[in-house]
Amino acid sequence: MSKVRAYVLISGRVQGVFFRSSAREQAYRLRVNGWIRNRWDGQVEAVFEGEEEDVLKMIEWCHKGPPGALVEDVKVRWEEYKGEFNTFFIRY
Repeated sequence: MSKVRAYVLISGRVQGVFFRSSAREQAYRLRVNGWIRNRWDGQVEAVFEGEEEDVLKMIEWCHKGPPGALVEDVKVRWEEYKGEFNTFFIRY
């Protein structure tokens, strides 16, 4: 298995619907590390690090999100794996 890192930008109705806390729970289940936060422009951004299969599942989850979310777009930029996180957290 190979370790990967993805920067993800999610747009749509993704704030005020528990997207970040739901993503954190999903990341814990998938053993994905990194962070997620709301942006000033209404989007949510995140960095996911972990095994490629788990990160891909996390990105797939982002296309739907939690109940109440209406995801319009998910942009993914693959970056060099850094291994800088030992958990998944919400940034403020």
